[in-house]
Amino acid sequence: MHIVAKHLTKSFGSFQATKDVSFEIEKGRLIGLLGPSGGGKTTILRMLAGLEEPDGGEILFHGQKVSGLPPQERGIGFVFQNYALFRHMNVFDNIAFGLTVKKRSKQQIKERVSELIELTGLKGLEKRLPHQLSGGQRQRVAFARALAPEPQLLLLDEPFAAIDAKVRKELRTWLKDMIGRLGITTIFVTHDQEEAVEVADEIMIVNEGRLEQKGTPIDIYKNPQTPFVAGFIGESNVLDDVSRFKGFEEGALGSAKAIIRPEFIEIGTPGEVSYPSAAEQGIVTNIYFRGSNWQVEVEVEGLKLFAYRSLERSALQPGDRVQVLIHRLYMFNDNEHITLENGLKIDPMPVHI
Repeated sequence: MHIVAKHLTKSFGSFQATKDVSFEIEKGRLIGLLGPSGGGKTTILRMLAGLEEPDGGEILFHGQKVSGLPPQERGIGFVFQNYALFRHMNVFDNIAFGLTVKKRSKQQIKERVSELIELTGLKGLEKRLPHQLSGGQRQRVAFARALAPEPQLLLLDEPFAAIDAKVRKELRTWLKDMIGRLGITTIFVTHDQEEAVEVADEIMIVNEGRLEQKGTPIDIYKNPQTPFVAGFIGESNVLDDVSRFKGFEEGALGSAKAIIRPEFIEIGTPGEVSYPSAAEQGIVTNIYFRGSNWQVEVEVEGLKLFAYRSLERSALQPGDRVQVLIHRLYMFNDNEHITLENGLKIDPMPVHI
């Protein structure tokens, strides 16, 4: 299903949940609707589903306006955060529910449910009740039930929130694979950026009712369009003044904020940093083991920065004096955003690993 939303606004009393939200979603895309709690994600999802009507703007499915059209006539499958399974129905009957309501024949129901049970890995569990299933199995039943009537659009509201971390990772991979095979347009709400980056073809980042940015996970990470996106996706250092740092004295945008990703910073002992003439002097204040690397907190010019350091290099300790090289940073003000490279990186020195 091809979706277009134009200038959507929605208020609940004095609270404006969405503010002039517009976007377009191509058929077959898996979209992550990402943002903090209360940012407007679920409101957008519910307006698409027909569970809420926008106060202003319009929604088009395949070029046709759907305002006023009830949910059951929009060709949508909806998976809720709490599964919403019928406790007195077994797996087969839960999946078959939508088909039964549509008065499909018993043979059609049997064939479609059997197909979905196979697709979702629920074979052998057809007669179990929801309380006899694990959280991951219940979520698969909810997916299968939503898919049973063959919707053109699948909407998922925090689909993995009630599942433990290990199963959640397994379901992410399964969902991406399943949606890829089915080719159904899918939008899932999440506040977990790792989940959105791992699963989605594209991400829509929503904050305070506004759509901040839409794009592929890589594009959003590498080319954030707003300070919120730069600070929300990935980890970051946020600074008010970077003109004090070597290589950035001339590039600052006046009163603009600077956002520096940890991977933009190189921390090392003398002889390790690639461009020592462009480096600052710093003192290590803390170091944390992060599994695949060290996260090093360092004080430079009275400011605290954190960066990553390879486990292949010698371990640093609090109090160590180090060289700190900022390779690049993002800068934002009210009118523009730019990426700045360190202007003093000229003659590289050998890097010792």
